[in-house]
Amino acid sequence: MSGNVVLEQTMPEQRLSKQPQSKRRSVRTLALLGIIGIGVAAGVFLKLSSAPRPDNTELGRQWSADQQISMDDIDHSAFDALLKKYVDDDGYVNYTVWKQSSDDQNALESYLAQLSRASTTKPSSRNARMAFWINAYNALTLKGILQVYPTSSIRNHTSRFGGYNIWKDLHLRVGDSEYSLNQMEHQILRKMHEPRIHFAIVCASVGCPRLKSEAYTARNLDRQLAENATDFFSRPVNFQFDAATHALAVSSILDWFGEDFGETQQARFEFLKPYLRAAARQIAIDPQTQVRYLSYDWNLNDQAHKPASE
Repeated sequence: MSGNVVLEQTMPEQRLSKQPQSKRRSVRTLALLGIIGIGVAAGVFLKLSSAPRPDNTELGRQWSADQQISMDDIDHSAFDALLKKYVDDDGYVNYTVWKQSSDDQNALESYLAQLSRASTTKPSSRNARMAFWINAYNALTLKGILQVYPTSSIRNHTSRFGGYNIWKDLHLRVGDSEYSLNQMEHQILRKMHEPRIHFAIVCASVGCPRLKSEAYTARNLDRQLAENATDFFSRPVNFQFDAATHALAVSSILDWFGEDFGETQQARFEFLKPYLRAAARQIAIDPQTQVRYLSYDWNLNDQAHKPASE
């Protein structure tokens, strides 16, 4: 008995040879398919985990405590000038030319360094804090894309399995701490309870709200948020409605972050009603309206590949 066991353990090819020929072929086929499956899975894993890491993922600079200032006093004019130069009215970015300009890449880095000077403990107005973090999110995203450009999508740089993830691994120093894009969005901006920030922070994708060609400021914040919310719902990529069938199709942003706009579908669209086209407002707030969510377009908001219809 023990001899048979040893034979079975050490000579599996003999165990196979004792089986009918058709069964042996089936076993070999299954084994081959298993090997192919493992190879495919390994290839997918490597692809998802191999997003190249930029040389610099820790942006900004260290400022001493006595050099740090209130967010009320941070100057966003340098970022405003860059946005006006490289961003069009639809929020598409001329990454090609920006990438070629060492002066303007340095200007963006200098702006990020100025953001680092902001104190997170010194008193500042709510509008100044919100404008600061929106600009910080957008500027850091732009820098992150310029570091890896040319690329077709930010999703090429969001590895889930140990590779570089731009949302988690790219950091900006602000005051005495470093913040990722995820932290800026989820731990700071969303906790300020202003849902319209979702129409202002831009993840470099066509499905995102447009990137405004101006920096956000405390003085103009409410106007800017209202403008971008209105613009967002004016675009078919984000919002569609059918009066005849009482149906809406809306951006997945309203699915992912629906709780930020209200506890129910009706409450969310009551909040959003001022930013919708007039013909869609009553349909949107009707609790019987059927809502579906549009597929998100993760293609890069790149002027070089901007659709002719935009």
